[in-house]
Amino acid sequence: MSDLPAHSLLRKDWLWLVAVWLLAAATLVWRSHFASAGAPLFLDTDDAMRMVVVRDFLNGQGWYDLVQHRLNAPFGAEIHWSRLIDLPLAGLLFLFDRVTDPASALMLTGTIWPLLLLGVLLWLSVRVTFELVGRAGLLPALVLPILSPAILAEFTPGRVDHHNVIILLTLACLLTSLTALRRPGAAWLAGLFAASALAVALEAAPLVVAAILAFGIGYVIDPARATILRRFGLGLAGGLVVHLALARPPTRWLEAACDMISPVYVLAGLLVGLAYLAVSLLPAPRRAVLRLALLGVLGALAAAVVALVYPQCLAGPYGSLDPWLQENWIAAIVEAKPWHVSLVELPVYSIVVGAPVFLGLLAAGLALLRDRERRMSWLTLLVFLGCATLVMLAQVRGARLAILPTIPAASWLIVVAREAYLERKTLMPALGLIGAWLVFSGVILSVLVNLTLNVLPDGRAQQVSEARASKLPCLAPDSFADLAGLSPERVMAPIDLGSHLLLETPHAVVAAPYHRNEDGVLDAFRFFNRPVADARAIAEARGLGLVVTCPEMPEMRGPGLKEPDTILSLLAAGTPPDWLEDVSLSGPLKVYAVKLP
Repeated sequence: MSDLPAHSLLRKDWLWLVAVWLLAAATLVWRSHFASAGAPLFLDTDDAMRMVVVRDFLNGQGWYDLVQHRLNAPFGAEIHWSRLIDLPLAGLLFLFDRVTDPASALMLTGTIWPLLLLGVLLWLSVRVTFELVGRAGLLPALVLPILSPAILAEFTPGRVDHHNVIILLTLACLLTSLTALRRPGAAWLAGLFAASALAVALEAAPLVVAAILAFGIGYVIDPARATILRRFGLGLAGGLVVHLALARPPTRWLEAACDMISPVYVLAGLLVGLAYLAVSLLPAPRRAVLRLALLGVLGALAAAVVALVYPQCLAGPYGSLDPWLQENWIAAIVEAKPWHVSLVELPVYSIVVGAPVFLGLLAAGLALLRDRERRMSWLTLLVFLGCATLVMLAQVRGARLAILPTIPAASWLIVVAREAYLERKTLMPALGLIGAWLVFSGVILSVLVNLTLNVLPDGRAQQVSEARASKLPCLAPDSFADLAGLSPERVMAPIDLGSHLLLETPHAVVAAPYHRNEDGVLDAFRFFNRPVADARAIAEARGLGLVVTCPEMPEMRGPGLKEPDTILSLLAAGTPPDWLEDVSLSGPLKVYAVKLP
C-alpha cells in the first residue's frame, strides 16, 4: 500500500473496464427489455418529461424557451431544466429517427444514453480509486458500482433525466480536485466541473460546497497551494457566468431564481472566486488557524451578501411554493424524506445505501490516519463524502451522490483486508475480506436485508412497494394507444399520469409533478378531491375536453374518496356527473369526455 499509484489505465485495465461494462450493460438491457416486458421504459415521470422536452426541442422549440406549452393547459408552464441534458439526447434521437420509426428511435435513445454514461462512470470510478489506492483497487472500483442499487437505478435503460449526469460531473469534480494536488492545472477543471454540475441541477450544490471547502482546507494546511486555490475559484466563477449565458437570454440574466442557475448562484460563485483570488495574492498568514479564520470571515461575508441581495432563496428552491402543496405534496414524496424516516417506508433501500456510506466514512478516516503519503487526498475525499452523507441523511435520494465517493474508501479497505489475508491465511482474515466485499456490495446486501424483513409483519414498507407496483400498467405505452389516436384535447388526469400522457399522446394536460406548475397541480388536487361544482368550474375555466384516470394510481385513493360529492367518490361508485361521459375502450385507463355547453 505504500507505493504511489499509477494514475493512467494500462491496456489490461481497459480490457477489464470494457468487459465489466459490457456485462453490466447486457444485464441491464435484458432486465429492462425482456425480464420486464410490458413495463414502461421511461418509468419515472421525470424521464418521460425529459423525452417530451427533447422531442419538442427537435421539433423547433427555441433553446431559451423552457415553457412546456402542453402543460398547465391551456396556459403552459415553464420548467427549470437545463438544456445541456437535452442536447446529446436530441442528437441521438435525431440520428435514430433517420433510420427507424419514432417509437423505436425513442426506445433506442432511452436505452443507449444511460449505458454510455455507465461506461464513463466506471472510468471515473477507476481513475479516482487509482489516485487514492493505486492499481490494486482496480477490481472493486469496477465491480462495486454495478453492485449498488442506488447507482444502477440511475444508469439503467430509460433513465434519461439529469441525475446520472450530476453523478458523473460531481465525480469528475472529485477526480480533478484530487489530481490538482499533484498537477495544479487540474484545479481549473475542478472549478468548471463544479459550475457545470450546479448549472445542470441544484441537487449538486452540496458537493460544489464540498469542492469549495476541500480547496480551502488545502490552503489552510499548506499555503503553498494558494495557486491551486485561485485557479479553482476563477474556474468556478467563470464557469457559472458562462452557464448563465447558456441557460438564459440576455434579457433575463438579472432575473433571480432559486431553483436553477441564475444571478443568485452566479453571485455566490463570483464571491467565492473573488475571495480565493484575494487570498492567493495576499501574503499568507503564518499560522494555520489564522488562514482558517481568514477564509472563514470571507466565506461568512460572501454568504451574508448573497442572503441580503436574495433573501427569498434562504427558504430553498421550494420556498415560494404554495404552503398547502409543501405540506401535502412535497412532504409526501418518499425519496425526499430523511434517511431515518425512510428506514420505515423504504427499509431495504435505506439500509443498502446507508451501510456502505457509513462504513465508507470510517474506512476513509482510517485511511487518512494510515496512508501518510496521500493524506491530503484522503482528506479531500472525506470532505466530499461527508457533505454527500449529510445530504443523504436529510433526503434519502441523496444517496445517489454519496455512494460513488465511498468506492475508493471501500477499495482501500478491501485491498487492506486482502493483504491481511495473504499474510495470514486463517479464518479471521478471510472473514474480514469477505465482509468487506459484502457490506459494499449493495445487491448482495439487499438480498440479505430482504430475507430478514420478509419474516416481519406487513407494514408501511409493503404499502409503499405495493402502491408503486400497482400503477405500472397505467404508465405502459400500450395503455395510451386508444388515446393517442384521438384529436388533441385538454386533459385533466392524476398528477403522476401527466408526463406519460404528454409523451405518449398529442394531448395537453393540466398537471404533472413539477413545482413551477403550481396552478396546474393545485387544480388537479381540487378537481378530484373537492365538490363536483368546483371540478366543473375548473373544467369550464380550462376548457377541458377529456378526463383520464387510472383506478390503480395512488392519487385515485385521495382524501376526496371519503366524501360523497367529489369526482373521486363518484368515479369509484361508477356514477360520474352528467357532464362526464365514459368513452373508455380497453386497457387500464378510464377516459371520460367532458360535455359542457
